[in-house]
Amino acid sequence: MASRNQNNPPLNKNRAIDDAPSDKRRKVGTGRIMASTTSSRGRRALAPVTTNQREAAAAPSEAQVPEDENIEFTTEEVDALLNEKFKGGKFDSKAKQVWIADYLKRLKICIKWYKKSLENLATEQDNLRNMLDSSDRKCVEAEAAMKKKEEELNTTICKLEANISSLKASLADEESQKLDALDCHKREKEARLVSEKNQDSLREELQRVENEALSYKEKVKTHEDMYKRLQEYNTSLQQYNTKLQNDLKSATDSNIQVEREKAVILENHSTLRGHYNMLQTEFTSAKDSRDEAFKQREAAVKEVGILRGELQQVREDRERQLLLVQELTSELARFKENIGCTVAEVDKLSIKSSALEETCSSQRDQISVLQHQLAAANQKLKMADLSSSEIRTEYEDQKRIVTDLQDRLREAENQLLEGEKLRKKLHNTILELKGNIRVFCRVRPLLPDDGPGAEPTVSYPTSAELAGRGIDLIQSGQKYPFTFDKVFAHDASQQEVFMEISQLVQSALDGYKVCIFAYGQTGSGKTYTMMGRPEAPLQKGLIPRSLEQVFQTSQALAAQGWKYKMQASMLEIYNENIQDLLASKSNAGKEGGKQQHQYKISHDAEGNTTVADLTIVDVSTIGQVSNLLQKAAHSRSVGRTDMNEESSRSHFVFTLRIYGVNESTEQQVQGVLNLIDLAGSERLSRSGATGERLKETQAINKSLSSLSDVIFALAKKDDHVPFRNSKLTYLLQPCLGGDSKTLMFVNVSPDPSSIGESLCSLRFAARVNSCEIGIPRRQTVRPLDSRLSCG
Repeated sequence: MASRNQNNPPLNKNRAIDDAPSDKRRKVGTGRIMASTTSSRGRRALAPVTTNQREAAAAPSEAQVPEDENIEFTTEEVDALLNEKFKGGKFDSKAKQVWIADYLKRLKICIKWYKKSLENLATEQDNLRNMLDSSDRKCVEAEAAMKKKEEELNTTICKLEANISSLKASLADEESQKLDALDCHKREKEARLVSEKNQDSLREELQRVENEALSYKEKVKTHEDMYKRLQEYNTSLQQYNTKLQNDLKSATDSNIQVEREKAVILENHSTLRGHYNMLQTEFTSAKDSRDEAFKQREAAVKEVGILRGELQQVREDRERQLLLVQELTSELARFKENIGCTVAEVDKLSIKSSALEETCSSQRDQISVLQHQLAAANQKLKMADLSSSEIRTEYEDQKRIVTDLQDRLREAENQLLEGEKLRKKLHNTILELKGNIRVFCRVRPLLPDDGPGAEPTVSYPTSAELAGRGIDLIQSGQKYPFTFDKVFAHDASQQEVFMEISQLVQSALDGYKVCIFAYGQTGSGKTYTMMGRPEAPLQKGLIPRSLEQVFQTSQALAAQGWKYKMQASMLEIYNENIQDLLASKSNAGKEGGKQQHQYKISHDAEGNTTVADLTIVDVSTIGQVSNLLQKAAHSRSVGRTDMNEESSRSHFVFTLRIYGVNESTEQQVQGVLNLIDLAGSERLSRSGATGERLKETQAINKSLSSLSDVIFALAKKDDHVPFRNSKLTYLLQPCLGGDSKTLMFVNVSPDPSSIGESLCSLRFAARVNSCEIGIPRRQTVRPLDSRLSCG
């Protein structure tokens, strides 16, 4: 099982990729893939080789060939090596051991060659991806150039038309002037000759312009054809690109690194924001201090002016006093009797003058101090402005870095999503080429009804190769390993399960037949996986989620010219009888609550299955389908057993037939989506079924046994496959043995009491996973008639 995904085509390491055209390389690669698929299907034992020379040529031993030498194998040599058998005597153990050792050496060489081929395939994938990117860029540039050229041509045509109209107007003016100039025959004749010459030249110019316009139109048409061919080539490259596989580990690591850088930057950003707020506060306080200093300076200037006025007045008074003293001195002789009074007045005036001079000096000192304070405040303000600008610049830089990292994070997330989508598409393509039925395994969680202290009986490998694909069942201390396409643990959500099949549902809209069915014992969670609880958004199952995707995608494709018509039908197979779950009560005969109408199953040459007289309903919205599902749920047969409170007693089949028409390309496709919830297998000893329940259990086990017989016959490649042994297998014939994309969910219970049934279910699923069916084929057909095919 571990080698199912290793059926990629072996590639020659020395093939000249760069010398061959891209379309030829794509054809060669496709041819090799198909050759590898047809030659390496299944896990067959390889046929014996006839001669010793062919053995040596097919797989040289390690003793003969160095490990580092380039060894290439063909598909015939690989088949010969794998089909080789021991030709010696049955009891010749020594010769058999020698042959086995040599055979193992050659197998190791073949495996090393195959790993090297896978590495070459990865290199070629990268080269093709680069070629696709360059082709896309060239297409975009060519389209832009053609649009620009078309605009220039339209502008030139408009200018030429305006020139022609102006020339026509000038011609009319000349003719009118010629009629007005009859009195001057000679000048009229000369003007006529000149006019005729101009007219001829203008006609030639007009003809030349028209020819150029035609040639430009032809060039535009040629460019349009070239653009269509480029689009077709781009489409083919995109289709081929969907077959390549992308490694997402680097994107995940870069995403984690970006998250860490983002956290660090956000922390630095918060620190810088706090520092910026603090500096903003200091800047505001400094600005207030500067305003206060300006006010004090203005007040001091005013006070200095007042003091200077008073000082000037004092000086003038002093001068007047000095004059007065001189006058008094000159008159001292005359006023000797009053000399004492005059001296006292002079002393007083001197004291007053000294006091005024001291006041002026103190005012000067105060003004000088205020000027120094103002200069310091201005310097501090400049420093605050400079620091603020630096912080603002640093903040803008950090903001740009954060924005850049956020863009890189979004880009990484988009790349991660695109890589996951591409991985799913590549996985679908590989499985289509292999032609196998895909098998998913889902383990339900332990429930309270399973008993207190019950230990789960399943475990999951943690190796890189088996992570998400392997499951180990433990019975009586013995481990039974199994490997499937995908394994969902007990904690997997409904959304996670649906994401793995969303591309398969999309294939139904693309024109493929798709079948998804759930298998497992009673109580293992099949109905929860398929239907879930539609009233709870998080617990909706695959059927409602698939229908939501179908209708949402069909509405989105309407912008591309697609129109869809959809028809739904629902039936159950109860006691080997088909029951129409959508039939009206007035049209259904009743006996014991069950319809007695016999519905006939038929197949046509295209592999479509038709159930005659089945109720077909045209649907256009998810609400209509939800109502039909509720109606079918009420009509479906359920019952209580010892293993399940509400056990499904029938196989439920929901079919959605999709017909699409693209009006722009006239393309028509028809797809079919089958969603099936099988009844659970159970042992009579555990279910305790009696009476009607016993009859139901026997019918369920018989149909599931017929399904096992069909699977075993397909695995053995028998000429006869017993599809007609039951209504279930006959209805599923196109899905099991035709060209449908088929997926089986095997549901497993971890309850220790169900270990036997779980082991049987996993073994059956492993056998299903090894079956080969036809390669899925897209259906392009005529419009739908009134019938609905299930297959």
